[in-house]
Amino acid sequence: MMWRLWVVWLGVLLSGCAGVEVSHYAAQQPALQLEQYFNGRVEAWGMFQKRNGEVVKRFQVQIDASWQGERGILDESFVYSDGSKQRRVWQLTRVAQGRYVGRADDVEGDAVGEVSGNALRWRYVLRLPVDGVEYRVDFDDWMYLIDRETMVNRSVMSKFGVELGQVTLFFRRRPA
Repeated sequence: MMWRLWVVWLGVLLSGCAGVEVSHYAAQQPALQLEQYFNGRVEAWGMFQKRNGEVVKRFQVQIDASWQGERGILDESFVYSDGSKQRRVWQLTRVAQGRYVGRADDVEGDAVGEVSGNALRWRYVLRLPVDGVEYRVDFDDWMYLIDRETMVNRSVMSKFGVELGQVTLFFRRRPA
């Protein structure tokens, strides 16, 4: 009898880890068109928080984005609250309707993205330098289009399935 309770408890625990699929947002409006939103100048403001909620870094980002056919470039320039700067250039490719892959110098392999409705989910491994040591951390990145110019991004950063912290970003697209 005890093993049956254990199996039921384990099933409940594992079902709670399944999470939401991006298709859950298929009917949400406005619909995100990645090639339209990230085309031109986009500004963003964000912060990184440890898993206990402590804000470790705040930052601003200028993104210059462009698309030619199925390929896009997102040139991101970060300025952190401690004065440090960083640049990341994403090369994006639409591989199917609502599906993208991305590459950047500090991303291990391909980032995999999926758009549905107003939501975009990116999953990738980032090589993150901390105090002279490079760590490979998993990012589960969710972006939600609020209106035609505003997007909110919430990312969970983890290692070996253990949450290390979260990144929150607010994007504002400059109208053409």
